[in-house]
Amino acid sequence: MKNLQKLGKSLMLPVACLPIAAIFMGIGYWIDPSGFGANNVFAAFLLQAGGAIIGNMAILFAIGVAIGMAKDNDGTAALAGLLSWLMITTLLSPSSVAMFQNIAVENVNPAFGNITNQFIGILAGLIGAICYNNFNQTKLPDYLAFFSGKRSVAIVAGGVSVLVSVALFFLWPFINNGLVAFGTGATNLGALGAGIYLFFNRLLIPFGLHHTLNSVFLFDIAGINDLPNFWSGTGVYGEAGVYMTGGFPVLMFGLPAACLAMYHVAKPSQKNVAKGLLLSAALSSFLVGITEPIEFSFMFLAPALYVVHALLTGTSAVICALLPVRVGVNFSNGFIDWFLSYRAPMAQNPWLIIPLGVAFAVIYYLLFRIIIVKFNLMTPGRLDEDYAEAESKLTLNTSDYAAVAATILEGLGGPGNIVEVDNCITRLRTEVKDYTAVNEKIIKSTGTQVIRPSKTSVQVVVGMQVQHVTDELKRLMKESK
Repeated sequence: MKNLQKLGKSLMLPVACLPIAAIFMGIGYWIDPSGFGANNVFAAFLLQAGGAIIGNMAILFAIGVAIGMAKDNDGTAALAGLLSWLMITTLLSPSSVAMFQNIAVENVNPAFGNITNQFIGILAGLIGAICYNNFNQTKLPDYLAFFSGKRSVAIVAGGVSVLVSVALFFLWPFINNGLVAFGTGATNLGALGAGIYLFFNRLLIPFGLHHTLNSVFLFDIAGINDLPNFWSGTGVYGEAGVYMTGGFPVLMFGLPAACLAMYHVAKPSQKNVAKGLLLSAALSSFLVGITEPIEFSFMFLAPALYVVHALLTGTSAVICALLPVRVGVNFSNGFIDWFLSYRAPMAQNPWLIIPLGVAFAVIYYLLFRIIIVKFNLMTPGRLDEDYAEAESKLTLNTSDYAAVAATILEGLGGPGNIVEVDNCITRLRTEVKDYTAVNEKIIKSTGTQVIRPSKTSVQVVVGMQVQHVTDELKRLMKESK
C-alpha cells in the first residue's frame, strides 16, 4: 500500500506538466477550432507546443516516476529512468524485433508497435528509482572509483534494462493483450464503464491510489488513452473525453453545493470557523478541481456520506456519457479546464455542463443536508463543543510555515522518529519508526487533519500550502542532523 501510494504521488509530477499544455492547446483551439492550426500560424504554434507535451507523456512518466520513487528525489534517478526508457523502447521497437527474429517488419507482432506507452514509461521510471535507491552509495575499488556512488546508477540501470527487455521480448505480447482486453472491457461497458471508473476514482482518494487508476483510463496503459485522444484531436468524436467529463458537474457544482449544505447545518457557535474552511474549499473545487479539502473534511467523520458522494460522481459520468457531453481535463475537473477545452475539436455539447451542474448542485445540497441532520453526522461545524472550542482558540498564523512545520515535527515524534517525508497536492506523507510516539493532538493544533493508513504511515492534510510546509519540515530535519 505504501509503495502504491508513493507511485500514485509520483505520477503527479509528470501530470503537473499538463496545465501548460492545456493553456497552449486551449487557446489554439479557441483561435482555430476547426483547422487544427491550418488557418492561423499562431494557433498552429500553440497547438504544436502543447502537443509536444501530450505526445511525450510516456517519457515524462519515466522521468517523473523515477524522481518521485527515489529516496531523496535526486535527479540521478531521473537520468537512469530516461536511460531505461530509451533502451527498452529501442530494443523492443518493431525494427529491432524484426532484426532479432530475422523477419520483415510488417510481420512483427503488432504489440511491439505499442511499446512506447505510459506503462513502459512507468516501468522505466521504477527501474531508475530502484537502481538509484540501492546503488547510489556503491563503493568500488580504486581503479574503478570514478564509477562509484551515483555514477554507478546509470550503469546498473542499463544492465537491468537489457534484462527487462529480454523478458519483455517474450512477455510483452501477453501483457499488451491483457491491457488492451482490460481497456476494451471498460469501453464495451460504455456509459456504465465511465461511471464505474469515476466511482472507484473517488473511493481510492483516501488511500492516495486514485492517480494510479487515472493513469489506466486517461493514458495509453490499457489502450484507452482518453486524455491525449481528446486534446490531440486524433480520437473518435463522441468517444474521446468520456472518462473525463463526468467529474465536471460534481467538482464545479456538486461539491461546492455540499459545502453550502454543511455550512447551513453547522452549529451557530461554529459557523464562522466552518465558513472559512468551506468557502475556500468550494472555490478551490470550482476553479481548479482540487477536492481534497472538502472530501477530507467529511470522509472519515461521515464515511457513509462519502460513499454517497462517490455514487453521485459515478452517476454523473453515466449521464454525461449518455447525453452525450464531452469536455477534457488537463489538470482536474474545474472551471479553468472546462473553459480551455470548450472549443477543442473533440468537445461535444460542453454547454450542457452548466445545467447538469446546477441539477447536481441541487441534489448534493438536499442529500447532504438531509443525511447530515437525520444521522447527526460530524461534518465541519458540527463537532463536539469541547473540540470546537479548542479549534476556535488556535492562534497559529497559517502563513508561518516554519512554525507549522516545527509543530508537526514535534507531533510526529521528532526528527529521529521520521523515516521518510514527502507530499502530494494537499497532504504531507510521512513514514515513522514508532507509531506510539506520534501525538495527533499536537499535529492538529496547527489546524491540519491526520490520517493513519497503517501503523508506520502518517499523513497530515495541510491544504494547498503543503509544499511550503514540507520544505520547512525537511529543512528542520536536515538542521537537526
